[in-house]
Amino acid sequence: MSGHVAPFTVHFDDLDPMGIVHNARYAVFLERALSQWWAARGVSFDGGRPSSPDAMHAVAEYAISYRAPVRGTGEIGVQFWIETLGESSAVYRFRILSADGGTVHAEGRRVNVKLDPSTLRPAPWTPEARELCRPLLAVDSSSDSLAASPA
Repeated sequence: MSGHVAPFTVHFDDLDPMGIVHNARYAVFLERALSQWWAARGVSFDGGRPSSPDAMHAVAEYAISYRAPVRGTGEIGVQFWIETLGESSAVYRFRILSADGGTVHAEGRRVNVKLDPSTLRPAPWTPEARELCRPLLAVDSSSDSLAASPA
């Protein structure tokens, strides 16, 4: 399997009045999982400043499909991988999974564009970022289906 699965804890304040995870929290779960992955590799905003030019990026597109609600608090998994790494963009695919990986609660895609810190215009990823991305690159990205899992 390609990509990375980050264990994640659902807390009470992630739930809506029906006791299921609020739809907006799924994007937060992905954001936190991606931020933790990159920070563990030295790409972060530690101290309020980017540690690398590759920390400067913006979300250009986001799509999510909800499959089965996450009911209550507890452990889940956030799986993500990079479908396409362009000159200045990265197309992430992701799935929110049950702790055992048997249920897909939500899945989608997110497009990030790397920005030049001084102009905030698209800029190429550094060779260091490209190397860091290698373990996240999808083995088989030939399917356009959101339901496709990485090979």
